[in-house]
Amino acid sequence: MSTARTALRRAGVVTALAAAGVLTAAGVASAHVTVHPDSYAKGATDGVLTFRVPNEEDTASTTKVQVFLPTDHPVLGVLVSPPQNGWTAKVTNTKLKTPVKTDDGTITDAVSEITWTGGKIGAGQYQDFNVAFGQLPENTDQLTFKTLQTYSDGKTVRWIEEAQSGEDEPENPAPVLKLTAKGAEEGSTPAASAKASNISGSSGGSAGSASASADSSDSTARGLGVAGLGVGVLGLAAAAFALVRNRANRAE
Repeated sequence: MSTARTALRRAGVVTALAAAGVLTAAGVASAHVTVHPDSYAKGATDGVLTFRVPNEEDTASTTKVQVFLPTDHPVLGVLVSPPQNGWTAKVTNTKLKTPVKTDDGTITDAVSEITWTGGKIGAGQYQDFNVAFGQLPENTDQLTFKTLQTYSDGKTVRWIEEAQSGEDEPENPAPVLKLTAKGAEEGSTPAASAKASNISGSSGGSAGSASASADSSDSTARGLGVAGLGVGVLGLAAAAFALVRNRANRAE
């Protein structure tokens, strides 16, 4: 695939993702900043990462989000979505200590930080921030994206703690993307597209089987929620019908 065609393809993905906005989320009070999907194949190309940021404060809004990308194992060809819901992104590049050789040449610098400002995430809401990439690294098993979340009252939550093997999850864990062996990801592109579509209305990348499983779980939960709502509505309708019939019997 030529460089021009790759750039156009990823630009199209980012444009499609611009429709993602602030969504109301039930039970996000105890949620963490996360990255979706949670796994990709090593060396995956032309994909999308979605950073989901919930507002955990009842009396303040999230007004700034900073995501730090690793530079020891850089993510190449990063693109951000156009301004949406008031949010604009500032991208910071850093000179790499070890240049990366690719089919299109040697890369000497990469994105090290993305800062979103200008928008607002209110209480009981979350925001999806979409980032397209050209290529993920092949020489590591995971990527950690340390994140800072700033609120309107000046409070900053540092999502930077890394989980240790055999220990409980830290209080403020950093979003982690697992990178799996290429063979384990073969044939997973349709699941990846479905995952990205569910999150932000567009497909992107080759997500792993773990993300497909998570998507299935999310879909099941949503289905159960809708079913529960339907049962509730039917119950109210039945109660109303019984009340009307009882009054009619009394009138007779």
